[in-house]
Amino acid sequence: MLQTLPALSNPFQSQMGIPLGAMEFTRPPQLSALRSDTLWLKFGREYLRKAPFICASQRHREDLIIKKQKAHPQNVDLPPILPKKKKKPFPVPIEKMRQAARKDKKIAEMGIEKPLQPPKNGLLVPHLIPVAYEVLDAWKDLIKGLAQLVHVIPVFGCSECSEVHVAHAGHNIQDCNGGTCGSRRGFHSWVKGSINDILVPIESYHMYDPFGRRVKHETRFDYDRIPAVVELCLQAGVDIQDYPSRRRTNPIRMIGRKVIDRGGFVEEPKPWRSRGSSSFLDFDTDGACGRFPPPSLADVPRIAQETVDAYEMVRTGVTKLMKKYTVKACGYCPEVHVGPCGHNVKLCGAFKHQWRDGKHGWQDAIVDEVLPFNYVWHAQEPKGPPLRSALKRFYGKAPAVVEVCMQAGAQIPERYKPMMRLDIVVPESEEEGLVA
Repeated sequence: MLQTLPALSNPFQSQMGIPLGAMEFTRPPQLSALRSDTLWLKFGREYLRKAPFICASQRHREDLIIKKQKAHPQNVDLPPILPKKKKKPFPVPIEKMRQAARKDKKIAEMGIEKPLQPPKNGLLVPHLIPVAYEVLDAWKDLIKGLAQLVHVIPVFGCSECSEVHVAHAGHNIQDCNGGTCGSRRGFHSWVKGSINDILVPIESYHMYDPFGRRVKHETRFDYDRIPAVVELCLQAGVDIQDYPSRRRTNPIRMIGRKVIDRGGFVEEPKPWRSRGSSSFLDFDTDGACGRFPPPSLADVPRIAQETVDAYEMVRTGVTKLMKKYTVKACGYCPEVHVGPCGHNVKLCGAFKHQWRDGKHGWQDAIVDEVLPFNYVWHAQEPKGPPLRSALKRFYGKAPAVVEVCMQAGAQIPERYKPMMRLDIVVPESEEEGLVA
């Protein structure tokens, strides 16, 4: 008869999920008691030694570390730069777009009218009208603040590429991709920058009726070009005298892709074509540095903090508006159009534009295409020696607006600190070879 050893009291579990404390080791009767006890105890110890045990407290500690890293990321890398010889990825998966198209087609074949909710039916969204006014006011404060800070904080831009640097001298990082970069061995050709180098101007055609006639190539000069952020606010309910917009009282009706009732075409007012009007100057970055005088040194930190707060408010408000109002972007070039469908202007000169006869490849836009971050190298010592290519991996980056405001004395928003690598100590030239 087989004899059994006492159950081993072990809180862990075996590989098969059986508690080891509940296992019993048996021994054959022909072995002596002492020998069998020795053999089976050695077997049990060897099994316990080889089994991969994970303590419950250890697993809980690892989960806490992972959650802490996600809540407070450190040294986050920037998003990869998309290649110019490839189309941008769709923000919405193509399978979801195909499913929605098949659903709309099925409803249209049945002759059922497509259900549309504001603003897809041409009506305004009431709770987003105050958001649009807040975005427009913050946009004016952002332009005013940057125009004043540029007089105090030096900004440099490369004359051959789109690189921008915020410091008392341009950096020496050899990453220029301009036309004559080969003769300069990749070094940048620095010139004095302006507000347009910090806040990239993304413009769009102003549409009196976004659901009306599309902008054609022959009629492109009949429409004004204004900042895309301003055009988004206009379509969301903001009223500006120089740029009127049609406000519908009856919704648009559609069956599939066909509009069966749009309320008729209304004669659009002629564009003002006057960028010198007082109402437009507040929204435009062109010539903003000449409109605002240099601030006093005592007011620079306050202006910098107000500017970075306005920048965050603009990004937050644009994100809320773009969840409802449609904005289209070209999948090949930086062109943006605010409206349910893109325009027909043939000015795309990006990858394979000959195959499209210069037309844009429209797709849904993201916030970064309407309000680009425009990342620049973060200079821990703006008045120190220029940044070098050999130490490039130790440097961080930040949006140009945040970098300017930080050097002027503003508090850095928490979400930008990981990418700026503030906790990394840049080694000296003689320590460079000793760093792993």
